[in-house]
Order: sequence, then C-alpha cells, then structure tokens
Amino acid sequence: MTGRLTRPLQGIIPPLITPLAGPDQLDVPGLERLIEHVIAGGVHGLFVLGTTGEGPNLGYRLRRELVQRVGRQVGGRLPVLVGITDTSLVEALAMARHAAASGACAVVTSAPYYYPSSQSELCRFVERLVLELPLPLFLYNMPAMTKTWFAPDTLRRLAQIEGIAGIKDSSGDLAYFRKVLEVARERPDWRVFMGPEHLLVEALRLGAHGGVNGGALVEPGLLVGLYEAALRRDEARTAALQSRLLRLGAIFEVDPHPSAVVKGLKCALSLLGLCSDLPAEPLTPFGGAEREKVRATLSDLGLLKPGAAMASPAR
Repeated sequence: MTGRLTRPLQGIIPPLITPLAGPDQLDVPGLERLIEHVIAGGVHGLFVLGTTGEGPNLGYRLRRELVQRVGRQVGGRLPVLVGITDTSLVEALAMARHAAASGACAVVTSAPYYYPSSQSELCRFVERLVLELPLPLFLYNMPAMTKTWFAPDTLRRLAQIEGIAGIKDSSGDLAYFRKVLEVARERPDWRVFMGPEHLLVEALRLGAHGGVNGGALVEPGLLVGLYEAALRRDEARTAALQSRLLRLGAIFEVDPHPSAVVKGLKCALSLLGLCSDLPAEPLTPFGGAEREKVRATLSDLGLLKPGAAMASPAR
C-alpha cells in the first residue's frame, strides 16, 4: 500500500495522540475510535508521531505498529503524514520507508534534538535526508523541544529542493512566521501550517494554508469550522468560534509544565470515551484534581453527554 500527495496540502491536520494501553502497548480500539472521530469531524489529514503523538518517547516497534495501523484504517480517505524526527539519520530514513509502505503521503522532521545543530549542519542533514526519502518532506520548526530553529535563510535554501513540500511552525512567534511566509511566496506550491491553535486565525489572515492543531482531536468540527469561516472572511462566525476555541484551550493549561498539552488532550479524550489517558513514560496521567478541571471545561462546552460512557483513567 502506497500513498502520495496528489495536490498541495491545506486545511486542518490534527496531530494524533498515541493511545496507549500500557508501556509499549497500543490501545488499539481507542486508536480506531479516535481516527473515526476526527475523520467524521471533517479534518483534511492526520499527522502521527509528532510532539502531541509523543514520538520520541515511543519505542521503534510501537511506532511502526502505530503507523501501519493508522495507514490501514484511514485507507486513503485522508492524507497521512508521519513524523520521522530522530537523532539518527539512519533511523529517520528507516521510519520514512516504513511510512511509505504503510500508505503515508508525506513525512515530517524537526531539527535533530539533543546535540543542537548549526544552520549549516541542519541544512546538510535535511539535504542528505531528502536524497533517500521515498515521500515528500515537511519541515517542523519546534525550537522549544529541539533547541534549534529553522532560520529564514536556511528555509530559503531548503525551499529550492523539490522534495520538500512545506513547513509546520510551532514556535508561537508571529514575527518569525511572517518571515516563513515570505520564503513560501517564492515557491507557490510550498505549504505553511500553524501549530499553536490560538494563532490559527491570525496565521490564516497572514497567508497560512492551515493548522496542525491538537484541539481538533477533541472537537474537530470546531477547528474545521474556524478554518472555513476565516477563509470566507466571515468575521462574526470566526469570532464566535475563536471564543469557543480559547475556552477549549483551558485543557492545555491545567498544569504549568509543557507536558500538560499532551496530558490534557489524553485526559479529555478519555473523558469523551475515546481512548486511554495513559501517556508514554516517563510522563504520568493527570490525577483526580487535574482530571476534574478538564472535565469541567468539557462539560461547560457541552461536549460531555449526561450518562455517556467514559474511559477510566489509566494507572
């Protein structure tokens, strides 16, 4: 089974969490429910093994199983993007080949983490990677996790490579994002996506092509509706949906630690009855007090149906 991007990507591409039933064990029924939930919400693609998917914390066997199962269940209904970020070029290429064999349409890499790269080293790494990739590549700017930015001049050089299809920026820096869009204007088929969802509307107004937004896992129709309203320049509808999105964002702020984004999403999806809330080790799931805060947010938004079955917290 193989997949390819048949047209430039755009829209809402949720960064899929990785539902776990235990250490190094997928919550397979939960994964299946989650995929159908977001597809039913009208999203435009799926991104697996990103930051939200806890890719670097997962064993390689589980990563390969996840990619294969997602590809099989999606079955070509949507483009699937697979994160191949790694400290090892060899392992990144191995995951890319597996992604291609599993039906993915593109792969995604951030800067290699642990040893910070210079910009010249980062360019050489990506250029070396692209030479052997079986699929188009999206870059992923995530300096909070990698300690390295894709500088605008680096992007300008990499944008000349046909096999690189665009970039997702999760820096949260709109001044940087504007510079990324300037680079993209030099190549009309390049696609630029916003990570932090509270900046999605502003990014679309500046010329972004969509968002890779975690909130779309919880309420996919909200992000899809916001994207469509912003494109139509329906200001009243955009403002109403943006207000709701900011309220949903409380699930990411239950705890001040950066892991609260993943733990908040997994807790919310558990409360919705979709999958387990168990994060990959060494992270631990939210306890009772934090879980209650997430429940209150979902309830306030009308997302919890009275009497609906809810997955038990993993322990």
